[in-house]
Amino acid sequence: MSKQTEATKKRSTVRHTRAIQRDRSKRPASAPADEQVVARIEEIVHPATLAQVGHYQALGLRSRVLTLPVMMALVLSLLWQQTGSVSELVRLIQQECILWVPPLRELSQQALAMRLRMLPAELFLNVLLAILPVLRQRSLERSRPLPAEVAWAKAQYSQVLICDGSTLDALLRKVGLWQDAASNPLAGRMLALLDLVTRLPVQVWYEEDEQAHDQSFLPKVREQLHKGSLLLFDLGFTNFTFFRQLGEQGVFFITRAKSNLAFQVECVLLKTAVVHDQRVWIGQGEDRHRVRLIALLYQGKWYRYLTNDLDPAHLPVEYAVALYWQRWRIEDSYAIVKRLLGLAFFHGGAQNAVQLQLWATWILYALLVDLTDAVAQQLNKPFARISMEMVYRSLPFFTRARHRGDATDLIPYLAAQAKELGILKAIRSDKPSRLRSIQLTIAQNP
Repeated sequence: MSKQTEATKKRSTVRHTRAIQRDRSKRPASAPADEQVVARIEEIVHPATLAQVGHYQALGLRSRVLTLPVMMALVLSLLWQQTGSVSELVRLIQQECILWVPPLRELSQQALAMRLRMLPAELFLNVLLAILPVLRQRSLERSRPLPAEVAWAKAQYSQVLICDGSTLDALLRKVGLWQDAASNPLAGRMLALLDLVTRLPVQVWYEEDEQAHDQSFLPKVREQLHKGSLLLFDLGFTNFTFFRQLGEQGVFFITRAKSNLAFQVECVLLKTAVVHDQRVWIGQGEDRHRVRLIALLYQGKWYRYLTNDLDPAHLPVEYAVALYWQRWRIEDSYAIVKRLLGLAFFHGGAQNAVQLQLWATWILYALLVDLTDAVAQQLNKPFARISMEMVYRSLPFFTRARHRGDATDLIPYLAAQAKELGILKAIRSDKPSRLRSIQLTIAQNP
């Protein structure tokens, strides 16, 4: 491939980002959110926001108009309704109610833009961290099927968590410090710790430096883990010191093994035509420790995994492999956050505005998970069978149906119309579950 072709490919990602920016900025104002949707958001978010007012005042912040509850409502609406710009949001709030905020006739775009730059983003983060335990409890109280490997792991481990990082998209260069920048700077990097059972984040971290390595977040990740947890992560977190520290904490992990991994075999636990399971030594010095190295031949390709759960009776091969494949759920979460809820487009270039949007987007993600989970319970289907995207895109259909008198309650309506609205994902008859595929592979090749 020529250098010119490579350069063209690199530039295409910038064009993609600009296309997203132009698409968002040119969209017409959408209809207000339905009363029942507003009620669900207010029920969870508003009390947590009011609980931060004392901290807000302790920081010396004062505003007769753009208070913390008002700013929370405006930013959430800006993102949930996918309003094209801050100026469009100002026009809306001058004319109509937005969530729990009545019309603000005298609000100016300059005042709101300045507030986005100045309101401490930690206040939004505190609201996110306050609502997550509430939503987690609601999820655990629901009864709906879980995938076989997830249900098994829930009973086996105190928590099943996934961690991974993602680079945020480019910032606008229209105003502020970035006007004279040679290119669109990236907005930074985030790393999320996701609960596999509830699909809710446990914690999300942000780093302004887009070049920050995921491993720089590892000390913070370890602070969130407790004994008996299972952590899933990819090759980017390969670090023998981190592996050893997890073991010392009593935390189990599953990850992929690098192709050039150096190890010494201690003993062979299982060896067949399609499965190899060994205890091996990896690392050097104080980081030298034992792990299991599992290799599986699946559809003509060998996959290798590492885990510090050394007992195959406690973590059988098929569950180790199937659980690692569940690591992709965090990629699904990033797709929802960045593409569906709009974190690929930033409404401001200031770091504080970026963080406000980041935390607000994760708040909305958590609320959408809760809504999707409620639909899954209504249908008695696994969460994985319900499309979060189509739940979100079906809300205007409910609004119109309620106005026609054809619907009264949100969750029953979404469940009743699940097939027609594309909410319920179809199951391909030629595509069995990962766990079932692995079990059959092992059984057929003893």
